[in-house]
Amino acid sequence: MIEKTLSIIKPDAVERELGDSIKKIFLNNGLNISKSKKVKITKQEASEFYKVHETKPFYEELCAYLSSGPIIVMILEGENAILKNREIMGATNPKDAAEGTIRKLYGISIDKNSVHGSDSLDNATKEINFFFKN
Repeated sequence: MIEKTLSIIKPDAVERELGDSIKKIFLNNGLNISKSKKVKITKQEASEFYKVHETKPFYEELCAYLSSGPIIVMILEGENAILKNREIMGATNPKDAAEGTIRKLYGISIDKNSVHGSDSLDNATKEINFFFKN
């Protein structure tokens, strides 16, 4: 099934100018980038985006980090795009990520793991609408 999902290249990767390299990985793995833009969000906007995690102990740090610098937000499209994107990204902790995944290649830590991807069809729709309001 052709799906759309949201992908974010996080501040640590943007700061290291890895945007083109990461985009190339998605393209080489059969995902198309239908929209892409570089933005800087506020801590308040990050709090809204990560609202699903607001009861977790890492919530405040996560919001501060996502709003700490420019990010690149993209809509990825392709066959089973949500699962494929998550496989390409690798495990949240770069130490646990499989060889060749984005987080293994570029992640610095569990917090600065270079990329975000939607984890379900419902969240993909919400997250795409958050950044790409029609």
